[in-house]
Amino acid sequence: MLGKKSTPHLAPDDPPRRRANRRRGHGTYANDRPAIVATIGRETGECRLRVYEDTKAETLLVHIMRFTIEGSICYTDDWQNYNGIVQMNRIHRVIRHKPSAYRFWALDNDGDGIRETHINGDEGFWTGLRNYLRIFRGVHKANLKYYVAMYEQTCHHKIINPMVVQMLLSIFTVT
Repeated sequence: MLGKKSTPHLAPDDPPRRRANRRRGHGTYANDRPAIVATIGRETGECRLRVYEDTKAETLLVHIMRFTIEGSICYTDDWQNYNGIVQMNRIHRVIRHKPSAYRFWALDNDGDGIRETHINGDEGFWTGLRNYLRIFRGVHKANLKYYVAMYEQTCHHKIINPMVVQMLLSIFTVT
């Protein structure tokens, strides 16, 4: 298959993906916009990125349960699929930044003048991931998880040394 790119689309009702797939709604694996879910520690700066088939509430809550500890404060937007965070013994802070009369980028919850509730770190993080993926000029959705894992590692390790290379090899080794 030398010189062949991508996966053949054998079904006539499954056309090849077009550039700038701008379908409305949340992405899913089925509509060629796999969901990438991120958890970023405010104090540690550590990030955990995973590619999922969908962004159903169950998927998001399992991700949050796996990568946060009880009592953590989880800052999210106002999407309804995050509603179960409180039941997992996490504190949930919500930013409603959709176009409305209450368009906020950050909130001051305790009135001390410091707007401590925001998701600006996440928003900037997505810009970095998009810029990282842009240099590859399109990534097949079956391989997206590997590119995302590489980006996650570059966020954690600013200097590449033999230990980091060994760790990356262990991640991608098929067992």
